Amino acid sequence: MPQRSLKTATISSLFWKLFEQGGNALITLVVEIVLARLLAPAQFGALAIMLVFVNVGTVIVQSGLNTAIIQSVRADESDYSTVFWMSLALSALLYLAIFLSAPAVASFYSMPDILWPLRVLMLVLLVNAYNSVQEAIVARELAFRKTFRATVTASATSGVIGIALAIAGAGLWALVLQQLLLQIVRCIVLAAQVPWKPHAILDPSLARKHFRFGWKLLASGLLDQASTSLSDLIVGRLFTSGELGYVSQGKKYPRALAVMLDGAIQPVMLSATARIQEDKERVKSLARRALKTSTFLVAPAMTLFAVAAEPIVVLFLGEKWLPSVPFLQMYCIICALRPLHTTNLQVINGMGHSEVFLKLEVLKTALSIGVLLFCAFVLHDLYAIVGGNILVGIGCALINAHPNRRIIGYGYGEQIRDVAPAFLLSAAAGALAWAVSLLALGGVATLLLQIATMVAGSAALAKLLHIEAFDYLLATLREIAGR
Repeated sequence: MPQRSLKTATISSLFWKLFEQGGNALITLVVEIVLARLLAPAQFGALAIMLVFVNVGTVIVQSGLNTAIIQSVRADESDYSTVFWMSLALSALLYLAIFLSAPAVASFYSMPDILWPLRVLMLVLLVNAYNSVQEAIVARELAFRKTFRATVTASATSGVIGIALAIAGAGLWALVLQQLLLQIVRCIVLAAQVPWKPHAILDPSLARKHFRFGWKLLASGLLDQASTSLSDLIVGRLFTSGELGYVSQGKKYPRALAVMLDGAIQPVMLSATARIQEDKERVKSLARRALKTSTFLVAPAMTLFAVAAEPIVVLFLGEKWLPSVPFLQMYCIICALRPLHTTNLQVINGMGHSEVFLKLEVLKTALSIGVLLFCAFVLHDLYAIVGGNILVGIGCALINAHPNRRIIGYGYGEQIRDVAPAFLLSAAAGALAWAVSLLALGGVATLLLQIATMVAGSAALAKLLHIEAFDYLLATLREIAGR
């Protein structure tokens, strides 16, 4: 694709991906706040346990095969249908396995109430088999306007129904059906826009081709999900479901905000990188731009969230969720590093180095599990378990960045220089926002003034110091507005 055409398509895709992430985050935030006020921490802890199985299953169904389609130079109906039938077969096998093992899971965690909710929630895997191909087609075409419509519609529809069920006294079922409907509605709306339906095609040669690329990403995804999910499984076993609920809530909101900001950039970057993978200089330029821009958005947001964590929790979730504040603040630090992870990994994926991706995940999983087991079984401290993730996050960021020095010539030194301005700016603006809390103005007034101080301080410092990412964002917004 010509450079100008790629730039135009990329900017348009960023625009729609940002609207998708922002719209979804706003709706999800409202839904989560209402549900958190209606339901108990223990019910969110039970959901966290069930989502471990859903997330692992989703990785098996989606990770690798749909990325193989996105990364392919050419893909047609035979590729799409072959991948779909492979994904559907995996989904059916996984669903049967979890259905049969659900009683053992409920007994192990002493949560008899999750037996049928887990069996119902796992139906998401069958939906995701279809959705994974839809997502791949949209990503290949950089047609993220379609996912914007699907995501926002699904979030609103499932949110309204989930809240209605919670008000009606459905308890845990409100959370389960809200999660299931989210994926079903999203798939239906995408199906109305993506002119693809599965055909009776299962090409063995294409299956081998996509599996050769995808199995490494699948294994990588499983390792990553295993290290992430193991923490919830251990916390759920060693501590109470209520304590797991506090950790889950503390993790949920920083992660959602980081995904919204960083997630608008990274999927577009993967598609764009796959199109220009032969030109390493252009890939490096794209990676630097993505890393600077994403860090400039994510770092200040996480800083503000950490500084204002207590008034945010009290105002939106209620005082019963105050024990989640320290966990929320720790996850803000972890999520601030997200752009370093995702940018480097998207380059590796987009350049077709799935074998490198797998090696990285093996190293990161070993580090993560080692720290987790020490904090859980030696220290036996819930705060140490979450705090250990900060050390793991820093270590994993260094691991992820290492291969790109060879692949595209983007090493540690350049990456640190590219992200340092955003982190320093965030620290300075965050100090100003923290100082506002000393005025003792009251919850709402303090929060509003902290937000205003952080935004104004970040913008003023970025303008004064000529931060490149800030200038780029302003130029991009003017270009979009001028269309």
